[in-house]
Amino acid sequence: MSQTEKFSAVESLALIESMINKAQNKYSENGTLYLLWGWVVFICAVVHYGLLTFTELGKSSSQVWLLTLLAMAYQIYYITKKQRKAPVKNYTDEIIGYVWVVFGICMGLVIFIISQLGTWQLLYAFILLFYGMPTFLTGAIMRFTPLKFGGILCWALAVCSVFVQSREIILLLIPAVLGAWIIPGYLLRAKFKKSING
Repeated sequence: MSQTEKFSAVESLALIESMINKAQNKYSENGTLYLLWGWVVFICAVVHYGLLTFTELGKSSSQVWLLTLLAMAYQIYYITKKQRKAPVKNYTDEIIGYVWVVFGICMGLVIFIISQLGTWQLLYAFILLFYGMPTFLTGAIMRFTPLKFGGILCWALAVCSVFVQSREIILLLIPAVLGAWIIPGYLLRAKFKKSING
């Protein structure tokens, strides 16, 4: 192999790696959706637990979770706006998008099935279990370790939920979203700002 061919092969590999890195940086954007869902779930969990513990509202306290519908509406608006601005949708974006679609479908089915057949304590255990799946996979695809750790944390908390009694299981959502979405969301935002300014 000639020196020119060797150089071309090295250049080609560097170009491919550069494209992969650009795709990862493009997807990571600014962590907006991680922060959106992280803070919405955090607030809902705190308020729901507070209402159950310190008021007489009982079952109606779960109405606070309707806030997630507003978050969903904003997410649809945000993604639609982002897709209009993006000239080309890369493969990384598409795969991660499907991962989160599968997560949404599974969560919807689990909530429906367990609300019909099981207890709400079991529901929260499965929510924690399912939080870990798309978080870990997204971290693996993006090669972003904080998301992988966040996914593992959610699975650990799902196991812990077996030993938590009654309404206290709601509190497990707080470290779950802090570790899986809020902290990684701020780290993604910092990474995004650095890539723009750098």
